[in-house]
Amino acid sequence: MNPYPVYKDSGIEWIGEIPEHWEMRNLKRIISEPLKYGANEPAESIDKDLPRYIRITDFGENGELRDETFKSLSEEKAKDYLLREGDLLLARSGATVGKSFLFRGYRGKACFAGYLIKATFNLDRTDPRFIYYFTKSLYYENWKNSIAIQATIQNIGADKYAYLPFPYVESLPEQRAIATYLDRKTQQIDSLIQKAEQKIALLQEQRAALINQAVTRGLTHLPPAQGGTQGLPLKDSGVEWIGEIPEHWEVKKLKYCFGLKTISLETDLPQVGLEHLESFTGAINYYEVNYEGIGTVFQVNDILFGKLRPYLAKVWKATFEGQAVGDFFVLSPNSIINPSYGHNILLCSSVIELCNSSTFGAKMPRVNWEFMSKISLPVPPIGEQNKVSEYIRIQNGHIHILLSKEQSRINLLKEYRQTLISEVVTGKVCVLDEVPQATAS
Repeated sequence: MNPYPVYKDSGIEWIGEIPEHWEMRNLKRIISEPLKYGANEPAESIDKDLPRYIRITDFGENGELRDETFKSLSEEKAKDYLLREGDLLLARSGATVGKSFLFRGYRGKACFAGYLIKATFNLDRTDPRFIYYFTKSLYYENWKNSIAIQATIQNIGADKYAYLPFPYVESLPEQRAIATYLDRKTQQIDSLIQKAEQKIALLQEQRAALINQAVTRGLTHLPPAQGGTQGLPLKDSGVEWIGEIPEHWEVKKLKYCFGLKTISLETDLPQVGLEHLESFTGAINYYEVNYEGIGTVFQVNDILFGKLRPYLAKVWKATFEGQAVGDFFVLSPNSIINPSYGHNILLCSSVIELCNSSTFGAKMPRVNWEFMSKISLPVPPIGEQNKVSEYIRIQNGHIHILLSKEQSRINLLKEYRQTLISEVVTGKVCVLDEVPQATAS
């Protein structure tokens, strides 16, 4: 890709130069009607014969609508907020402020929610894809951040979006050529990202299977020469999710393996919340924890178990002394449980599923402790727990290296995607020769 022949100053420092025949525009100058806020209605229905009710949570990573979040609105409530092909939706507040979605290719009716703002374009003059891709650029991020700095809360209303500045070319065929090129390139990049995500999903399944097998069967799949217990007799545990276990293992209720800490104190210890932990990995962002508030004090080797249904896989074996917010059970392994083995058994997918089945509450379902405390666990002798834990640690290390490589690949692809979009939508490179004329027009 080559640059355009001649450039000029855009007048905006963080955009820099733009092609000579392009101009800087504000959003309000190219929309065909005033920016509009969505419906302030609760998302209650899932009737697919009614207009889909699009909310911020429906925006997928690749510009698609997520199927699993489908909600609908009655015809009467939706009629004033119906979307047309090419409408651009912009999030106006909260952590997702600035997020964008282009409504295109949808079969059926759809309307939009109140935390979104709709921009409608004259399709004879503007290709909405051209504007949408600008909202995926680094330059849009710069603008959004500059607006956020000026406000006490994260909020970008229609009055601010109306003055969103961006480079604009009057030629509709050139807009289409740019948008078509980016459609093709981003689809290629997204395909590579999807393949990496599929590899990550398989590796996570492998890790879950590893833990499940190790905490229920121990090392019975390994020969003694490799530190295993292959050949030892098995017995029925009497518990469906556990199945057969080595004959010398015991089965005990969770409450006999862990003590539950319930006393909350106001301390200056680091406070750990759900947002600080990664699901399944147990990785913690220590540098973002708070140092004030009231929480349940935990010690090194205590285990924090997220009790909210969406965060049930957030299980962490403490590596420092601190305090946990009320969204955790703080469990202290007793003398019959190695803390590492206890951590792994609480990460076991079958235990997570059992806990999930006990959740109650409408908005934020929580684990029922009375149910959880009675879950049966396989308990080998301490010496064997140590070996099982070490085996899981080593195997997890191998899987973690592969996971890190795939995640790094995803991060690099996303970075490249945004950089490419940024270069193209500001005219830093010319892609007109990359798109067949018939496709662009």
